[in-house]
Amino acid sequence: MCCSELLQSEFLNEPRDDLEEREAAIELREKIEEQELLLEFLLLVKQRKQEAADKLQNTVSFVCSDIEEVVKHKTSSKGKGSSCPDLVKEDHSTSSFPSMNITDDDDSASGSRKRFRPGVQIHNGEECDDNLDGQKSDTENQDSILLRSSRLMNNFKKLESAYFLTRWRPIKHSAKPLTRHSSISSDGRGSIVATERSSVNNLTSKEQHSEGRRSGWIEPFLEGLCKYLSYSKLKVKADLKQADLLNSSNLVCSLSFDRDGEFFATAGVNKKINYIKSQIASSNFEGVVQVWDVTRSQVLMEMKEHEKRVWSIDFSSADPTMLASGSDDGCVKLWSINQAILFLHLGTSIGTIKTKANVCCVQFPLESCRSLAFGSADHKIYYYDLRNSKAPLCTLNGHNKTVSYVKFIDSMNLVSASTDNTLKLWDLSTCTSRVVDTPVMSLTGHMNVKNFVGLSVSDGYIATGSETNEVFIYHKAFPMPALSYKFQTTDPLSGHDTDDAAQFISSVCWRGQSSTLIAANSTGNIKILEMV
Repeated sequence: MCCSELLQSEFLNEPRDDLEEREAAIELREKIEEQELLLEFLLLVKQRKQEAADKLQNTVSFVCSDIEEVVKHKTSSKGKGSSCPDLVKEDHSTSSFPSMNITDDDDSASGSRKRFRPGVQIHNGEECDDNLDGQKSDTENQDSILLRSSRLMNNFKKLESAYFLTRWRPIKHSAKPLTRHSSISSDGRGSIVATERSSVNNLTSKEQHSEGRRSGWIEPFLEGLCKYLSYSKLKVKADLKQADLLNSSNLVCSLSFDRDGEFFATAGVNKKINYIKSQIASSNFEGVVQVWDVTRSQVLMEMKEHEKRVWSIDFSSADPTMLASGSDDGCVKLWSINQAILFLHLGTSIGTIKTKANVCCVQFPLESCRSLAFGSADHKIYYYDLRNSKAPLCTLNGHNKTVSYVKFIDSMNLVSASTDNTLKLWDLSTCTSRVVDTPVMSLTGHMNVKNFVGLSVSDGYIATGSETNEVFIYHKAFPMPALSYKFQTTDPLSGHDTDDAAQFISSVCWRGQSSTLIAANSTGNIKILEMV
C-alpha cells in the first residue's frame, strides 16, 4: 500500500473524525453554558431591578397617599391661621442686655439702624404704608417664597431622608409599645404602617393602611420643618470678654442663666465666677462643690465628699434646693441646700449613686426632682429613679466615646453629646427593658473629638459647640444643622480677625425658651447670639 492510500485509510481517519466531533460538541456545550450564564445574569438583573421598581412604586404610592392626607389637612386647617411662622423676621436693632457693646453686622456703613414695621416699606427715605390699598407687597411675598425654597432646596436630600425617617418611625398610640415591619407593608398602594405589637397579626391590609393614615406623623414633621426653616442665620447682638486678651487662662468652661433669664454667669479655668444674682453653685478640679451668695461674693456652703474632680452640677428646676454633682470618682451625689445650712455650711450628701466609670454630666428632668440622668466615660447614659437608686431604670447605649453632656428636651426625651462627633436623641418612654441600644436619631455636622464643647436646649432647638470654633443649631426633628456661626479670632496687637485652628467653642447656653443664646470659646470670647 502506497503512502497516499495509507493516509486516506479509515484506520487513521476515524480517530480524527471522532476528535473533531468531540471538539465541536465541547465548543457547543461551552456556548450553551455561556448563554445560560448570561441568561442567569440577566434574570438576576431583572429580579433586582424589579424589586427596586416595586420598592420605588411603593414609596411613590405612600408619598401620594401622604400628599392626599396633607391636602385634606390643609383644607381642614383653612381659617385657623398659618402653621409656620414668617420666615423673614423683623430685625430688632437693640439688645435686651444693658451696658453691652452692641454690634450690627448688617449696617456697618451708617453706624445706625432704622427699624421697619411689618407692612411698611421705605420709599425715598420716607415711610409709606402699603396696606393703604388693602394689598400686601407682591415683592415681599415673592422674597419669602424664594427664601424658603432656597433653604429647602439646599437641604433637600437631608430633609428627604428626615421625612422617610419620621415616616417609618413607629408612632405611639396610647401607652402600648409599637413595632415596625422589617419590610414595607403594602395594601396594593404601598402605604407604610406602624401598628401595635399586640394586634400586628390580626390587621388586614386595609386596616393597616387605615392605621398608617391615622398615624399622626404630619404634625410633628410639619412643626419640625417650620422651625427648621424659620430662621436664616445667627446674628451677634453683643460681644464680651472673660478676661484680658493676653491672659492664656481664659477658657470658659461653663455658662448659665438665672431662672428668670435676666443675668448669666461664666466660669473658667482662671478660677473666677462672673456675676449672676442671688445664689449659684460651682465645682472644681479638687472635687469641691460650693454654693455662693454672689451679692456678697461669699461661699455659703461647701461639699467636700467627692474624692476627685467634679465635672458637672445641676439644680433641679422642680425643687431648687436639690443639687446633683458628678465626679471622676465614679459617684453622683445628691445634696439638699436646706440640709447644708443646718450643718453649719458644711454640706452632707443625702444620697450617692456609685458607678464604675467617671461621671461627666448630670441632669434633672425639667419638671421632676425624683429622676436623674447622667453620662459617663464608659460611653453610656444612665437614667435613675432617685426613690430607688440601687439600679438604673434604663441604660442607653449608642455612643462609642465619652458622653460629655445630657440635656432633657422634655420630660421623656433627652439629647446626649459625646466626643464621638454626634448628638443622639433618646425617647425614655420606649424603655421597656433595662437597656436601650438604639437612639431615635443621631445628629451630625459639628466636630467634637476631644473637648467639652457645650450643649443646651430650648423649645426643640439644640445648640452645641464645635472644635472648628463654630456654634451649631439643630432642631430635634432633623439630623443636620439648621444654622451655624463661626467665631473669629481678634489679634490683640493688630485688632484684625484671624482664624486660629486651635480654638474651639467651650460652652453654650440658651436664654430660657427664646431665640437668644450665649456662646463662649477657648480664649474667653463670649458672644450673645440671636436666631433671625
